[in-house]
Amino acid sequence: MYIETIELKDFRNYDYMRTDFDKRINLIYGDNAQGKTNILEAIYIASTTRSHRGARDEELIRMDDLDNCEITGCDRDAHIKVIIQKEFTSDRIDIHLKKNKTKGIAVNGVPIRKSADIFGILQVVFFYPEDLDIIRRGPNVRRQFMDMDLSRVDSIYLNNLISYNKVLDSRNRLLKDMSFKKRPGDEETLDILDEQLLKYGADIIKRRKDYIKDINIYTEANHRDISGGKEKLRIVYQPSVDEEDFRETLLSSKDRDKKTGITGTGPHRDDFCFIVNEKDVKRFGSQGQKRTAALSLKLAQIDIIKNMTGEMPVLLLDDVLSELDTLRQDYLLKRIGDMQTLITCTGEDERIRSRLPVDKTFKVVKGKIKEE
Repeated sequence: MYIETIELKDFRNYDYMRTDFDKRINLIYGDNAQGKTNILEAIYIASTTRSHRGARDEELIRMDDLDNCEITGCDRDAHIKVIIQKEFTSDRIDIHLKKNKTKGIAVNGVPIRKSADIFGILQVVFFYPEDLDIIRRGPNVRRQFMDMDLSRVDSIYLNNLISYNKVLDSRNRLLKDMSFKKRPGDEETLDILDEQLLKYGADIIKRRKDYIKDINIYTEANHRDISGGKEKLRIVYQPSVDEEDFRETLLSSKDRDKKTGITGTGPHRDDFCFIVNEKDVKRFGSQGQKRTAALSLKLAQIDIIKNMTGEMPVLLLDDVLSELDTLRQDYLLKRIGDMQTLITCTGEDERIRSRLPVDKTFKVVKGKIKEE
């Protein structure tokens, strides 16, 4: 799998851009704030329908003359088009980002109704400096990582997750209403929602357990190699509740949930942690250990996608080499292999060229990209 062409219109700081990538190593360089990351962000959106930076659709639309647009009433949109080549087929993904409306998505010219239907068409693994947040920040960041990783290779998990979140939202709204005023039929409705939550939630917990077990195989090997065999990494799943105890725990906490107006137990409160040589990396690990653990986890994504789909993902490296020491740089670059890779950096980095056969080089200046 590789990206043959990307075309952007009114996306971020690009008024219009179209370029063809090599199916191997592509180096994209330029000063800061010129638009390098915006290209990788557009590719990630084509893969997942969402920004890796958490930006809303309206924030992705080019801002030049936006004040004038407000005055004159024009309604600018942004467009992303990505053409993907696979072993036997090709696909075109079109994303239409609108200021005040739901984004439009089409695959090979056919509109799709649900954003989730795009998952799996373009597989990417994205490395960016904020990857350390997976370890340093709260459980929601790690849950999002796990959910995204699973959703793009397991459609059953994705459907269960979507259904669970819908039921959870309905249950929380009902609980809040009941905390103010109880209406006839509320208890019966709550019982129905509980059964649905238990059904989808138990499946999610079970699949996450299997995922952590699988990914440990790869993260342990990666971490061992990077550390020269001196450290052993374990990722430990920390469910809010085990699937066999979910029913009893949910029902026993129902009175408390009614008082607080929120569902206090379930996979929406899960977490996982990193243990190196039997110590919690988040609490006791050095910066080097945290970087190695994060790198090991991200590299494991490549193995998971390859084994689940039979295809190598596209690798996106957003100025991440500057965040790693020479040892970790070497290990990451060694793993690139036959994957299409897009690397951004602030200069035509000789460190990269000395270790990789760069096939195409691009320079980005103020939202313009030029092949050199």
